[in-house]
Amino acid sequence: MHDSLRYAVIMLAAGVGIPVLAALNAQLGTRIGSPTVAAVVLFCVALVSAIAVMLASQGVAGFSALSLAPKHLFLAGILVCFYVLSVTIVAPRFGVGNAVFFVLLGQMVSAAVIDHFGLFGAVVRPLTWMRGSGLGVMTLGLLLIVRA
Repeated sequence: MHDSLRYAVIMLAAGVGIPVLAALNAQLGTRIGSPTVAAVVLFCVALVSAIAVMLASQGVAGFSALSLAPKHLFLAGILVCFYVLSVTIVAPRFGVGNAVFFVLLGQMVSAAVIDHFGLFGAVVRPLTWMRGSGLGVMTLGLLLIVRA
């Protein structure tokens, strides 16, 4: 399988997982009466899973270079926490579809800005008229899905 196709399939699966994660964790938070406890449980399960994958694939060697990494890169963990807490609290009240719609809209806008300016070491992909139009069409498509 060509690398681009393999990457597309992996990211499609990750995208499928976002609303499933939102629905499952929102339901867990509702059933136990605590969205924050549901988020903690999610992160514990995720940590154990990530450790298992790390040990199976490369071991602990990656930890040796961790101290050399710029500290601002660790903010990604805070962003993941914000996402999980937000979707766990908001989705039961706002609907999974509506919550994920705004997540996708935010992702499209931030991804376009990151690519356009090459932020955080990303490959520069200018926001051309064509890419901007594509983002507009995607936004309209998402709106139609939520409104339907």
